Amino acid sequence: MGQLRLVGGALGVAAAALTAAHAQDVQRGGTVIVHVNAEQGVLNPALRASTGVYQITGKFMEPLIELTYEGYEGVLATEWSSSADGREISFTLREGVNWHDGQPFTCEDVAFSAMNLWKPLLNYSSTLHANLEAVDCPDPHRAVFRYSQPMPLELIVAAMPDLGHPVPKHLYEGTDILRNPHNQAPVGTGPFRFGEYERGQYIIGLRNEDYWRGEEYPYLDRVIWRFIPDKAAAAAALEAEEIMESPFIGISMEDMRRLGDDPRFDMGPQGFEANTAHSTVEFNFRNPILADLRVRQAIYHALDIDFALQTIMRGYGQPGRGPIPSTGGENYTDDVPTYAYDVERARQLLDEAGYAPGPDGIRFRLRHRPAPWGEYTQLWAEYFVQAMREVGIAVELVTNDAPGFLTGVYRDHDFDTANGWHQFRSDPAVSTTVWLRSGAPAGTAWSNQFGYESAEMDRLIDEAAQELDPARRAELYHEVQRLAMTDLPVIFAIEHPFLGISNRKLMNHHNTPRWDSSSWYDLWVAE
Repeated sequence: MGQLRLVGGALGVAAAALTAAHAQDVQRGGTVIVHVNAEQGVLNPALRASTGVYQITGKFMEPLIELTYEGYEGVLATEWSSSADGREISFTLREGVNWHDGQPFTCEDVAFSAMNLWKPLLNYSSTLHANLEAVDCPDPHRAVFRYSQPMPLELIVAAMPDLGHPVPKHLYEGTDILRNPHNQAPVGTGPFRFGEYERGQYIIGLRNEDYWRGEEYPYLDRVIWRFIPDKAAAAAALEAEEIMESPFIGISMEDMRRLGDDPRFDMGPQGFEANTAHSTVEFNFRNPILADLRVRQAIYHALDIDFALQTIMRGYGQPGRGPIPSTGGENYTDDVPTYAYDVERARQLLDEAGYAPGPDGIRFRLRHRPAPWGEYTQLWAEYFVQAMREVGIAVELVTNDAPGFLTGVYRDHDFDTANGWHQFRSDPAVSTTVWLRSGAPAGTAWSNQFGYESAEMDRLIDEAAQELDPARRAELYHEVQRLAMTDLPVIFAIEHPFLGISNRKLMNHHNTPRWDSSSWYDLWVAE
């Protein structure tokens, strides 16, 4: 429930924006063209939990529950409750909802999705639903999730905006789910239906004339997502008003600041409050050098986090204090070990570990893979190389596209160190603890593929995921943070918000804390 307090703090700003938007009459129709950095291999949020997927398919496929500035709001579910022992979670489903092909949405779709996609196939969700035994349908509009171990209601509700998108059973049952063509041409219940996908160019979403919210919605006729991997080209398209929005720091920070000063645009972190992230350094424990805690501590001491914050993130963010960000409410604590910037201490630790400088001043060499998620991940990697050079560690950058990075790190484990960003999704058990718990199958993206194993960490994570008392649950997550900052399997170096930039002709933009991932049913354009 801490996340609710976080987003509630922005309620006044959001309410003011909404009031301003509704001060003039809604203009219906029109097209909004938005920027996407890269294509996605899967366009199905029931198979791939990713902001890049939500950014597009959140307009086609809806979750059971959404997060707003007022709190959690029912979408395809209208009510939810838990049994006293936490082993049954019941959802009342919305009636009168149709899939885009005209078939009715029912509990059968939810049950099929949960047991055949969310539990076995959806990253993050497979851990969340490890103890899910069945989903019963006592009637077409009631779904009862049955667990072998307690499931905290606050956890499952917090997970639903990201991990609760049903698929139409009648289009997936009896098929090879991973190769189903609707993974590239989604059929959902949302305000827009899939129109066209021109590879390397664009995706078009068309107005759903049978949307359950009523004929008033959506306001727009079309949404077009343009793939523009070149950040300078995307900034130029924004400036020329050929596109109207770029989310998730999709252009350079310099252009974000420059265009943010242009009165035609809104720029900032509003609408991303549910998307707090950490810039990270990840270690491959299979390398005996990095398996030595003193080496990992030395690397942390060699990083000037304040310098990186100012030069890379332009001051947006703060030093990380472990896997749970300060926006995590009562589940966060800053009572953890820390590692101040101290080059001499870093050198001393490396000496103690037995890695003295050679004649060339080099102690050892590392192969480092930077994630291709944006300008700042590349800049963070370049800074990492520079910082390690100061303490005698030579780092070779191995750059890849997105599939190459995911394969190299998460499937083949072909790296020494890596960096990217890790996103916090409302509750630690949704996406955060999977980075620390052992046992994830090789190839599971954004999971612990680092060779880090700790029986104590596994115990804390498992106990917290089943704890029904919020206060005790918070205590367990404080212990997780402290152990993560002691063992350092990952350095959660910088906690930062995402930033977006939007043309002010967009009305009702960024009016929810995960706006770019949401449905945009109330978005319109003032011309």
